[in-house]
Amino acid sequence: MFELKPLTREAIPRSLDKALRYRLLNESAEAVSICRDVLELEPDNQQALATLVLALTDQLVRWKRGTFDEARTAIGRLVSEYERLYYSGILHERWAKAYHRRGAPGSGPPTYDGLREAMELFERAAALAPHDNEDAILRWNACARFIRDHADVAPAAEETFRPLLE
Repeated sequence: MFELKPLTREAIPRSLDKALRYRLLNESAEAVSICRDVLELEPDNQQALATLVLALTDQLVRWKRGTFDEARTAIGRLVSEYERLYYSGILHERWAKAYHRRGAPGSGPPTYDGLREAMELFERAAALAPHDNEDAILRWNACARFIRDHADVAPAAEETFRPLLE
């Protein structure tokens, strides 16, 4: 087939800026491609890993096979425990909301469980966050509001939520 063309190290900062712009333009596949190019050259580039996770989670609404697992693998390569927890929370939050958007009967309890998992991860991240960074709290609140504003998003019976990442 086609052999991919490599980036130069000098192109990495500009390429990562482009990946962010592509995400903002709802062109997540292009952002994923750029992040993969950067990671070929710098496998531990933290900005590329974080952007890759966000771009992959943008694609969860399409239920593209392997997206969740690839995002989880990228999260595992993040150096900061705070970032691993925070981006894991985002992954679970976006998965739950994508699942809910599908509108399948009975989607409320799995959506609830996914959001509760995200909230647990955001709480753990908030405990590790720098004093001026409340991103995890903002995401926790967004999950709580989603549950509050969607009557069908409730536990299956009595709340038996237990975090998956104990």
